[in-house]
Amino acid sequence: MERNVEIKARVHDLEDLLTRAKSVSGKAEEILNQVDVFFPSKNGRLKLRDEEIGGNKEAWLIYYDRPDTKGPKLSTYKKSSVGSSGGELRAVLAASLGERLVVQKKRHLFLVDQTRIHVDEVKGLGNFMELEVGLREDQTVEEGNEIAQGLMAKLNISESDLLDVAYADLLEKDL
Repeated sequence: MERNVEIKARVHDLEDLLTRAKSVSGKAEEILNQVDVFFPSKNGRLKLRDEEIGGNKEAWLIYYDRPDTKGPKLSTYKKSSVGSSGGELRAVLAASLGERLVVQKKRHLFLVDQTRIHVDEVKGLGNFMELEVGLREDQTVEEGNEIAQGLMAKLNISESDLLDVAYADLLEKDL
C-alpha cells in the first residue's frame, strides 16, 4: 500500500491561506472539482471520486485507512483509475453496499516537493486545508511529520484548527 502523512484543518481566512500556499509552492494552483461518494466499509474508508481538472475528467476508486487523531498521522491507501466517469461503478457499488454520503468540493492544489497542499471549499461545510506528505519507501513517518509540521508553520496553521475526522464524518454530524 502507498502511504502518506496528512493533516486536515479548518480555514478561517481562505484568501490568506491561498496566498501563503502560492508563496510556499512558488506556483499558481490547479483547480479541481471533486465529487466523492462514500460507501460503507468494514475497514477504513471507501470512496469513488469523480474529478475534473481543466476540462479533463477522471474517476478513481480509493480505499484508505488512517486514525481519527488530530495532527500529522499516517494514512495508507490504494487507488484504481476507473476511466473518465465513475457513474456505472457507483451504481454497482450503491446497489451492493448502499451509499454512505456524498462530499462535493472545489480543491485548490499546490505542490511543494513531495507534499500536496489542498485548500478545499467543501459544499455544506466551509473551507479547509489538507497536507499530504507522500512518503518514499525509505522515509519514516517521523520524517513525514517533520515536513508536515514545517509546512503548517509556513502556512500559519494553528494546532487548535486541526481536525481528527474526514469531511464525510463532519457532514454526517451535521445531518
